[in-house]
Amino acid sequence: MSSTATATETQTATKPASAARDNLTITSGKPEFKAFPKPPAFEDKYKEREYLKGRLAAAFRIFGKNGYDEGVAGHITIRDPVDTTTFWVNPFGVAFSLIKASDLIHVDHEGNVIGGGEVRLLNTAAYAIHSAIHTARPDVMCAAHSHSIYGRSFCALGKPLDIITQDSCAFYNDLAVYKQFNGIVLAAEEGKNIASALGNKKAALLQNHGLLTVGKTIEEAVFWFVSLEKCCHAQLMADAAAIGKGGETIKIPDEDAAFTYKSVGTPFAGYFSAKPLFDVIHKETNGDYLQ
Repeated sequence: MSSTATATETQTATKPASAARDNLTITSGKPEFKAFPKPPAFEDKYKEREYLKGRLAAAFRIFGKNGYDEGVAGHITIRDPVDTTTFWVNPFGVAFSLIKASDLIHVDHEGNVIGGGEVRLLNTAAYAIHSAIHTARPDVMCAAHSHSIYGRSFCALGKPLDIITQDSCAFYNDLAVYKQFNGIVLAAEEGKNIASALGNKKAALLQNHGLLTVGKTIEEAVFWFVSLEKCCHAQLMADAAAIGKGGETIKIPDEDAAFTYKSVGTPFAGYFSAKPLFDVIHKETNGDYLQ
């Protein structure tokens, strides 16, 4: 191993120890890590519903800020905690960057709008895809899909994501590829096909279409989408650079990818990693989305 590599390893090994001390408390002479924030627990399911609607509205603001909207395409849903056979989704035709909690519409698994905001237009594709996912995956609280530029560009390749960065390790053996495109998803059967392709994974690349992510929390699904979009961008650039010099990208070995996944690919990792995104959007909007 070169002296440069050794020096770098020494530096990176000492920094976490210093940073970790800032996150310690001393109890009975023994150091203990402070608890990380966790999703709030609610005894009242109606209060939980209102909280989740606020978080969902914030998620749309995050998507809008990142440019994930494309006309009227794209949708994020949350399973309703009061009636878990139903879900909340954005009204068709309302800009992501304008959505408030009061705008969200309540939909049953028959595609009926049973409550919510004034604009009660339901995107048929949103119903077809998300109804199938929420039915097939009772562990999923939130599902997100949009036509982000790098995600849909990568999806045109019809291939899996290569594990070439630490961030991409979050999707190691946890990313599906739906290898067909049958036009706009207007039929329930196509939604079921997508849900089947997703299987038990956290995300899917929909060929010629875009990205799909799911999570046990809104925050998790949102972060996986943001991260997957960036991973697609990174691979597109890395592949282009590698081809330009007649080579190929260096893949992370399976053992290292699996080890890293345990730190960056868990549901809690997704939830906690989304915290800065939600904090920033709340600060920038003064909580306007909560109305």
